[in-house]
Amino acid sequence: MISQWSLLLTTAVAVVEEVEEKGKLFDFDATLPLMMIQIIVLVAALNALFYKPLGKVLDDRDEYIRDGLGDAKARLAEAETLTKKYEAELAGTRRESQAVIATAKAEAQKIAAGQLAQTQQAAQVQREQAQQEIEQQKQSAFTALEPQVEALSRQILTKLLGAELVK
Repeated sequence: MISQWSLLLTTAVAVVEEVEEKGKLFDFDATLPLMMIQIIVLVAALNALFYKPLGKVLDDRDEYIRDGLGDAKARLAEAETLTKKYEAELAGTRRESQAVIATAKAEAQKIAAGQLAQTQQAAQVQREQAQQEIEQQKQSAFTALEPQVEALSRQILTKLLGAELVK
């Protein structure tokens, strides 16, 4: 490719020298090819020095962005999977904790009912004992008062009826 360019340049130089020999002010025959050669050389230089490196940088950047997007999508999918997994575990744990709470409530109610029954039974026993004590005290009071009642009754009868009629 360099040899083609050098050949093209030597041809262009020869054409320029030929044009200078003629000495015309506007010689399109030599100027036009020379301008074409300059444009071709400029395009080749710009392509080699600017466009190819710039294109490579843009391609590398595009590839980097695509890789980053792919990684981000993979991480997002992994995060969603982990989120679903943890939500399922959390729901299971919540169900287990609710079951434990329900079991604890049922046991507490059983214990409370048992203690209430024991307390009621103890109160019933105390009430029955108190009733028996009251009955015993009542009987002992009746037995203690019976001779006195009899004596008072006799005194009343004696005073009312007289001593001869009461025996």
